Amino acid sequence: MERRRVIHAVQDALLALAVAALGVAEIWVPFESVNGQGSPVVSTVGVVIAAGLLTQRRARPVLSVGVFAVWLVIGVTTLGEMQVLFFGQMVPFMLALYSLARHGSRRLAWTGAASAAVTLLFGDLFIPALQAPPEIIFHWTVCALAFAIGWGLRASEHRAVAAALRASQVEAASRELTAAAITDERARIARELHDVLAHSVSVMVVQAGAAAQAVDDDPAFVRRALESIRATGAESLDEVRRVVNMLRDSGEEAGLVPQPGVGGLDDLVAAARATGLQVTSEVTGDADRLPAGLSLAVFRIVQESLTNVRKHARADAVQVSVNCEPHQVEVRVVDDGAAQASSPGSPGHGLIGMRERAALYGGTLEAARVADGFAVRAVLPRIAS
Repeated sequence: MERRRVIHAVQDALLALAVAALGVAEIWVPFESVNGQGSPVVSTVGVVIAAGLLTQRRARPVLSVGVFAVWLVIGVTTLGEMQVLFFGQMVPFMLALYSLARHGSRRLAWTGAASAAVTLLFGDLFIPALQAPPEIIFHWTVCALAFAIGWGLRASEHRAVAAALRASQVEAASRELTAAAITDERARIARELHDVLAHSVSVMVVQAGAAAQAVDDDPAFVRRALESIRATGAESLDEVRRVVNMLRDSGEEAGLVPQPGVGGLDDLVAAARATGLQVTSEVTGDADRLPAGLSLAVFRIVQESLTNVRKHARADAVQVSVNCEPHQVEVRVVDDGAAQASSPGSPGHGLIGMRERAALYGGTLEAARVADGFAVRAVLPRIAS
């Protein structure tokens, strides 16, 4: 930016020098463009001052108004007895008008235009060389064109800057949305993997413990437990593969893989019963008409609740109820166990994940001790089908 400012200053100085040189040459050669009677010395002073003001036409546009003031003062002082110049007067006039419209503020540009108009009117009224109709048409037209060109370029630049700013804002917003989407996706992946692995691994741990205690007394039970562990592990691997494939596959096929829902609660209950829990389950209402995402959220909340019962409560019985009402779905999981100390380093991702799932659908989730156990209650709004 500083380098650009220096380049502009050098360019303006060279332009002003060229204007001064042409104006002085026009006066003293003299050129055929000189009209009127007046002092060459006074005209030279006017040309030099006007050129000096033009050196600041970009850095300090307000000084360009001085170009009009110089010749107005000379005209008034000499009572109109002054030389009329093209290179020494008209060219600086046009440059000053252009610079004010191009580089000055909106207010300064119109103030400068008014000053130029007053100076031209003075010339039309009091300087004979400027009173011919062709001359009047000429100097008003070229000055208006100079101002219009500067104003047009100014407007074009403002539009370009505004467009660039909007593009920058859109790009920044896009980056923020992308970052938020990545964060949300990571949180969703973490929830999916936690729900799948925590449930399956807890089932296998409980069954393995029971099998270890009965290995000598009940070989048949051990075989059933091992078979259940094998089936649960295989199912867990399948779900993990599904999640990984969903992330890896950029096409639409990953979205076609069936997701668990309310219809899969029977399998969850059966798996929990296999660990020794007495689980009762009741689903009421139009569960089959739940949206797939809402049905998945219900399944995961029940799954995580049963996992928490096995991991953190000394419970014998669990009641699972899902009530699908027209405007909401209520999920309740209540056990009769006493709380146990959490395992070392347990971050409590289960309850966090359930609350996030409920919040995703504008719902709420409460988890608290009750008189004879622990209860999880989630209320998820739904849109009536």
